[in-house]
Amino acid sequence: MNTTKKVTILAVGLGLVTLSACGSSDGGGGGGSGGPKTVTLVSHNSWAASEDVVAAFEKESGYELKVLKDGDAGSAVNKAILTKDNPQGDVFFGVDNTLLSRALANGLFQPYEAEGSDLVLPEYRVDEGKHRVTPVDTGDVCVNYDKEWFGEQGLTPPKTFDDLIEPEYKDLLVVENASTSSPGLGFLLGTAARYGDEGWPDYWKKLKANGVKVVDGWEQAYNEEFSGSAGGRQAKGDRPLVVSYASSPPAEVIYADPKPKTAPTGVAEGTCFRQVEYAGLLENAKNPEGGKALLDFLISKTFQDDMPLNMFVHPVREAAQVPEEFVKFGPQAKDPQTMDPAKIAENRDQWVKSWTSLVLK
Repeated sequence: MNTTKKVTILAVGLGLVTLSACGSSDGGGGGGSGGPKTVTLVSHNSWAASEDVVAAFEKESGYELKVLKDGDAGSAVNKAILTKDNPQGDVFFGVDNTLLSRALANGLFQPYEAEGSDLVLPEYRVDEGKHRVTPVDTGDVCVNYDKEWFGEQGLTPPKTFDDLIEPEYKDLLVVENASTSSPGLGFLLGTAARYGDEGWPDYWKKLKANGVKVVDGWEQAYNEEFSGSAGGRQAKGDRPLVVSYASSPPAEVIYADPKPKTAPTGVAEGTCFRQVEYAGLLENAKNPEGGKALLDFLISKTFQDDMPLNMFVHPVREAAQVPEEFVKFGPQAKDPQTMDPAKIAENRDQWVKSWTSLVLK
């Protein structure tokens, strides 16, 4: 999700920092094995969890949780692959379905079937024969729009991919680089799913001709260029359309002071692509037992219930709680674009190369 999101993903003005909660220091950590007392999670920048939930994990497992945030999801995955022989941590969180095949092909993870895997909703399960990754969250990459801007202009916001190439939306959209950003790649895959192998390049030619702006990552696109976000308003962003997430509008409500009755941003549902984020036990983890305990925790009901309002993604566990704000301001898309992971694996690198040549040059 992003990036998880993601997204991660979406909390405006959260000021997220690396978590290193205070764990047990009485010598009883490591599950009584005498092994390392710290378990390290490597993630993209959007990881977040409530302090009391982290404390509950540390108390139950006996491990102190250290979190290393390593940039956007795309760059974090690439770095994890480059350092796989001597990994920075024990568990990696934040590889999504757009990049999963790259991680698996490079032997990033070792098998482990997390406790509670049978409670993950079937549509999010992958690699069930080997259990190299555990689904943790899901979210939709979608174009967001600035309601106030469109209201002032008397212009109807776009609803679909087709709308974005119409003349009335010229010079309004900012997107992330598909080669460096998870939501940017998700948006590219959404267009490939919508227009097909042969049709998506022509669509992007039209989008480029219609003034699309490309920036490196989500943070710049959403919090600097987009006029509808709290950060974008402060930065005097002038693009009323941005590639973000379906859960961005709830974040704008929750972190506003005072809270508005309605979200200041909306989602063009016909532009959504569904992402799923996974975590896995790194192949050369120094503390594999701690890593297994952490993976169990990530799909526990405690964490899954806590996750939405921290990382602004949807849970994947059956009967996990979805916040009221999500239901009201950021429901999942009813008919998002999707793509088989095998097709992503087969085409992703060539599509990104073609996209780069077509859009950036």
